[in-house]
Amino acid sequence: MNATVKQAVVLTSGGLDSTTCLAIARDQGYRCHTLAFDYGQKHKAELDAGIRISRALGAADHKIIRIDLASIGGSALTDPKIAVPDHPTHGIPVTYVPARNTVFLSLALGWAEVLGAYDIFIGVNAVDYSGYPDCRPAFIEAFQELANLATKAGAEGERFRIHAPLQHLGKADIIRTGVRLGLDYGMTVSCYSADGEGRACGVCDACRLRREGFREAEVRDPTRYRPGSPFA
Repeated sequence: MNATVKQAVVLTSGGLDSTTCLAIARDQGYRCHTLAFDYGQKHKAELDAGIRISRALGAADHKIIRIDLASIGGSALTDPKIAVPDHPTHGIPVTYVPARNTVFLSLALGWAEVLGAYDIFIGVNAVDYSGYPDCRPAFIEAFQELANLATKAGAEGERFRIHAPLQHLGKADIIRTGVRLGLDYGMTVSCYSADGEGRACGVCDACRLRREGFREAEVRDPTRYRPGSPFA
């Protein structure tokens, strides 16, 4: 492999934000290795979307790592006893998955070190982010410091960089960025309660933020909604 080619590990959930993040990394000239997680989430359609998106955007390879976050529960996305809310809530919502981004970035860091890829991209957002604490700039900065303290590569003088290019963008600006980069958002699945075909419920927080983003960006919403959705 040409040593001058920039390589990056890109976290890919199959959703709108991570897909835009992948498109940005590709546009910046990175050879992208995409990474997704089967972590016990109820909405598995996102994994299929991630495969399609990685292939369509020319990722060098795509890896799915299985982690059983459902065994610790504590989130509406992993625990069958906790329902996904169908209306906005105050505070940190029950869709927060304890330690999810910390675990995801840690595994991305391990793979990046093996690959010799010192750039990691994650599509977290501090504007339209539902209040999740592991989407804040302070978290990303702290994890980057940890990455350079906790690795052999860091100890030997390499420098890992955690890129969060969407961090200060609202959903509409994220969509405008993706459209400029030629993305087909019809490939993406953002819904917390998507059915097996990837069709959205139209009422969860992720659907609400996504739909408002397309409306504000004045871009046609390509989301496929399941029967019974208010937007079907």
